[in-house]
Order: sequence, then C-alpha cells, then structure tokens
Amino acid sequence: MTPRTAQMLDDMIEEATVDCHDESESVVGLYTMLDENLALPFRTEVLGVDVDVTGIDLMAGDQISAVCVNGPSKQRIGILDLPLPTPPPTGAEWIDAYRRWAEGS
Repeated sequence: MTPRTAQMLDDMIEEATVDCHDESESVVGLYTMLDENLALPFRTEVLGVDVDVTGIDLMAGDQISAVCVNGPSKQRIGILDLPLPTPPPTGAEWIDAYRRWAEGS
C-alpha cells in the first residue's frame, strides 16, 4: 500500500467536492467517491466480532456509515469509527480523504 500524503488526500477531497456549495453537498460528493471506489464486501473486526462490511449509507445528519453484518444481525457504524483490516480494501484511501475533510484540515 502506498502511503498517502496530505497533498494526495487534499487532491482527492478537491476531486470529490469541486462543484459543492456547502458542507452537506461535500459529504454527498465524498460519499459518492466512497460508493464508487470502496471494494465491498470486506471482512473486519468490530469490538471483537468478525463482521462483513456489505455497503455504505448516507445517514441523517450527513454522516457516512458502513453497513456491518454478522449472521442475521446488521448494524451501521460511522465509517470514521470502522476499524479497517490489514491490508485495507481497495478504495480505503477515500475513507482517509473523508477523515481529513471531516477534521477540517
């Protein structure tokens, strides 16, 4: 995996939000890039439980969440709180870009 520089992440954020006029539109732009680029499903561990991340959702309050499934149970977890497996799935760099944007860098 190639280390991501601040400039690389800033360029990704610019690509995702170029036509956005406010924070809500920016979240939609970043969600769209995640939806298009994050390889799903992938397996990870949340609080000691193996889960399959089967999708992402745009939730109320402009939050992006990961849809985590374990057997018949399904839970949405904020994508910024989701522990990623090693190696991370293809497209995980968009989570890093979203994190950088959310932190207001």
